Amino acid sequence: MVRLRTPRVLLTQALVCLALVAIPSYLLAQGVTQQVRLANEYYGRGEVEKAKELYGSLARRTENIPLIHSNYFNLLMASGFYAEAEAYIKQARRAYPNSLVYQIDQGVLVAKTEGEENSESYFRVLIEELARNPGTVSNAARQFVQKQRSDLAIDLYLEARQTMRDSRVFSLELASVYRYRNEIDEMVEEYLNYLDNGSSNNLSYVENILQSVLKEEEDFINLEQMLYEKVQENPGNRQYSELLVWTLLQQKQFYSAFLQARAIDRRFGLDGDKSMSVGTIALKNEDWETAKRIFEDVIERYPNTLNNIRATHSLIQTREAIVRNQFPVNLNEVRQLVRDYDSFIQEITIRHEMAQDALRSQALLHAFYLDNIDSAELLLAKLLEFPMIDSKLRGQAKLDLGDVYLLKGEPWESTLLYSQVEKEFKDSPLAYDAKLRNAKLSFYKGEFLLSQEHLDVLKEATTREIANDAMSLSLLIRDNIVMDSTEAAMRRFAEIDMLLFQNKYEEALEGFTAMLEEFPDHSLTDEIWWKQADIYRKIGEFDVALGLLDQIVSKHGYDILSDDAYFLMGQIYERQLQDTVKAQEIYQDFLLKYPGSIFTAEARKRFRALRGDLVN
Repeated sequence: MVRLRTPRVLLTQALVCLALVAIPSYLLAQGVTQQVRLANEYYGRGEVEKAKELYGSLARRTENIPLIHSNYFNLLMASGFYAEAEAYIKQARRAYPNSLVYQIDQGVLVAKTEGEENSESYFRVLIEELARNPGTVSNAARQFVQKQRSDLAIDLYLEARQTMRDSRVFSLELASVYRYRNEIDEMVEEYLNYLDNGSSNNLSYVENILQSVLKEEEDFINLEQMLYEKVQENPGNRQYSELLVWTLLQQKQFYSAFLQARAIDRRFGLDGDKSMSVGTIALKNEDWETAKRIFEDVIERYPNTLNNIRATHSLIQTREAIVRNQFPVNLNEVRQLVRDYDSFIQEITIRHEMAQDALRSQALLHAFYLDNIDSAELLLAKLLEFPMIDSKLRGQAKLDLGDVYLLKGEPWESTLLYSQVEKEFKDSPLAYDAKLRNAKLSFYKGEFLLSQEHLDVLKEATTREIANDAMSLSLLIRDNIVMDSTEAAMRRFAEIDMLLFQNKYEEALEGFTAMLEEFPDHSLTDEIWWKQADIYRKIGEFDVALGLLDQIVSKHGYDILSDDAYFLMGQIYERQLQDTVKAQEIYQDFLLKYPGSIFTAEARKRFRALRGDLVN
């Protein structure tokens, strides 16, 4: 019998329907959001059945699928619910036929249910379809990478290249995928491909990327070989040549870099710009012979150009660096340098910034080598009085004049000038340099706490050299006053160090020798040996210097000066004694003993050069 619904029942149902219609859409959306959040919480806690049931309920409404897809699909796949996953993906693809996410996940499911071979066939068809629409390629490739199928991302980019008949398209994207897969050679090849359009902006970008990615020496060697081939195949592509110069500089092969730079200068009419850049880097890295050859070449090839003037100035600076590091320093050569600087100044006039810098160099040679303190003071004063002087050079000249006053024994004048520079150039490398000099001056005067205050700030200095010097002096103070409440030994050490700054080598040696007798086995012993070794090296008594350095290495092998001492031994054998066999032996041993030293890279370079790996 059919039961008829009474008017009361019909009225109730109608009211319910009206009530549902009257519920605002934002309240319904809030309810869905809460359900999705709850399902995600179940999923996150590993409550699979609860999450699966709630996700399944939500999935019945197609508009909810984008909200739950990632977690729901992953849950079904991880738990082995492949039949339900297949039904769900079919539903998702019917609702969103153009969505890459569901198309790719269909292939992931096929791999699980039908095997890799069928999955590859599925993805091959999908990739061919995607490649015909360049606008979808990058997005689809990113989806492949997120699904741990970076191999398919590569296939897609390469397929798109063939479709578009452009071998350079998607170079950066492919390079990123290869980088993700740690396939270095393939990554580098794509970055080189990216350079093929000749933009200088591209070159800077690639150099920055390679600087951060290439870590091993072998990586740079491989890049070098690839670039030699590219340069030979594409001699008109400046970007390849520029990158080859950069690569050689990273390996500190300065002369090889110069040969490439010289070719760039000739080919593109740069009047020696690129050669000068390499020469300047070689000078900063203390490859003085190479720097000298480069600057001489520029002077010869480019007369009547600005680079000819620049190279003339740089050549004198290079010769000065060589003279300063040939011990004992030949004072006749110093006097010749002073004359050369004077001729250079007369030739281009004092109004030129390079001439002003040359005047400063003259003053420092007078002060620290020729003991002509008054001449140094007059030259620096002349420089500071010149109205058209670069502000940075003026600040540097003030610091130099402060040093000259310290040589004269007038520390108050020194600190006044240092403080002026520190205030005028606040938070700049010049200001940090001024603060470091003030810290050293406080140290010389035995004001260790004040010195430490300056040094604590400098540990965060942006200039690595200043930060390292500040850290070294800070450690010296801290380690040697903790165990000595009277600070007697430290005060004596600081006074003698002041004599050393003033180039009073005899007095300093006498003072350090007396200290070793007065404070036997003190924690300062290795520091005293280090200072003595430096003095003996400078006055040309290399065997005595080596003996002191060897004592630091053998008796204080775990102290902070040990690697410094061992590396300096290698330099003395190489540069002063010219015993390349012994120097090579020390550099090789250094790499094993001190792999974390700041000198490791330079020791490796020197070892390779002496072994004959780097032929300039």
